[in-house]
Amino acid sequence: MLHYILHKIGYALLTLFGVVTVIFFLFNVLPGDPSRMMLDQQEDSAQLQNIRKKYGFDQPISKQYLYYVNDLSPISIHSKNTKDFTFLTPGKYNYQTLLNFKNYSLVLKYPYLRKSFQKTDKKVSEIIAETLPNTAVLAVSAIVIAILLGILFGILSAIYKDTFFDRIISVLSTLGMSVPSFFSAILFAWFFGFVLHKYTHLNMTGSLYEVGDFGEKIAIQWKNLLLPAIVLGIRPLAVIIQLMRNSLLEVLNQDYIRTARAKGLSTYKIIKTHALKNALNPVVTAVSGWFASMLAGAVFVEYIFNWNGLGKEIVNALNTLDLPVIMGSVLVIAFMFIIINILVDVVYGLLDPKVRLT
Repeated sequence: MLHYILHKIGYALLTLFGVVTVIFFLFNVLPGDPSRMMLDQQEDSAQLQNIRKKYGFDQPISKQYLYYVNDLSPISIHSKNTKDFTFLTPGKYNYQTLLNFKNYSLVLKYPYLRKSFQKTDKKVSEIIAETLPNTAVLAVSAIVIAILLGILFGILSAIYKDTFFDRIISVLSTLGMSVPSFFSAILFAWFFGFVLHKYTHLNMTGSLYEVGDFGEKIAIQWKNLLLPAIVLGIRPLAVIIQLMRNSLLEVLNQDYIRTARAKGLSTYKIIKTHALKNALNPVVTAVSGWFASMLAGAVFVEYIFNWNGLGKEIVNALNTLDLPVIMGSVLVIAFMFIIINILVDVVYGLLDPKVRLT
């Protein structure tokens, strides 16, 4: 089992390295000079030179890449010469020295995601720490809604197979998988937050925390969570309904279920005691994958509902070309994808020893 876990971790590290490489070159070969975009219309030659030197834009692209990997790596090299490139000099973060050389030190540190171009040199890690919890609350709420309603409607659809109810559920689930999230977000915000506002008392936009009128008190507004959570959960809800229905129908056709029916057990008893546990396997697999994708799928939903999460922060950073925030946010989402996939693989390996042989 240990060999299997180490094998998965090795693949995960290679995948993460590939993601880092792709993200760096994707955002650093874009047309246009980032330093000019940062200064907008107020640049002069001296300002441009200072910006390029400060952020390393005057270095060759290969050297910038090595410095970027050095910043992200937990074990990295620090220069003792303060005239060296900015990102290598001490003082950027707390670190523990492992080895000392003539002009450099090998240190152990947290990954450094650099600083925002637009938010007065605020660390990207601080921006992510402020916004990621809101996205996590939204993602967890959405997946809980999808699981509870998906299992319920999937069971009912299987019990009432080929009835009008089953057909309606199938049509709605197909529609839920087809409609883009940003369109659903606009539709829900307009209909429930504007047209039916006097009945629902829901707002078209709003975040989890809202500051009072005088800027003194921060209150939690749980009602602002409802619409974005439902919209974000529509697609996984549709998938879970179909998976639950098909899986339960397959289980209900097994011989041991026929035997239970022959003994006179009720449909409720059969599903609760015998069928549900076995029918949930594909649902658990789908949920593990969907939860990770919620973080990426929340981008447009958060922006439309003005939810102060990581997705909205990414869109704002794209508008202002704040490259460190964009790159750091995408890396964090990719890292969470990888971690969740490793955990799922390990759980499968524990449950089924045959998986460890593949």
